[in-house]
Amino acid sequence: MSATSETHDLSGQDAVKKIGELIKDVRICMMVTAGSDGSFDSRPMATQATEFDGTVYFLTRGDSGKVGEIQQDQHVGLIYSDPSNHNYVTAKGKASVSHDKAKIHELWNPMFKAWFPEGEDDPEVTVIKVTVSEAQYWEASSSKLVFGIKYLAAAVTGGKVDVGETGKLVP
Repeated sequence: MSATSETHDLSGQDAVKKIGELIKDVRICMMVTAGSDGSFDSRPMATQATEFDGTVYFLTRGDSGKVGEIQQDQHVGLIYSDPSNHNYVTAKGKASVSHDKAKIHELWNPMFKAWFPEGEDDPEVTVIKVTVSEAQYWEASSSKLVFGIKYLAAAVTGGKVDVGETGKLVP
């Protein structure tokens, strides 16, 4: 038995649309930054609810380690996982850090008061903007039940199972 997947590479607006569809309901991703010693640091980050246009936004504390790492090396990775739908996205991009008050206001949610006691005017509120340059995705072709049946059938017959599609996305 072997697994197969169709490959669909997309670019431009088609890639932007595909990335947006795959990450829109995934609230938490893992952001990977380069440490000063060359190692990688990963941490969970809440993607802000904006329509994906090639950029992803996060709010964080300005005194966090990731801000310093981004200031040293703008290259970041974002890892999105939606196991309930068998969808996965890894994205590469360049991050920038700002204290853009208009963007903070646009992204602000009262839940953030837990991290920023002074509200959206807290001096530690920092915007991380990631401009995605490339992404890779893996998407299941069917529901969990159908997915399981395909694997069972392939195991019994020794045949191939179509697990979905994958592709490189370049906005």
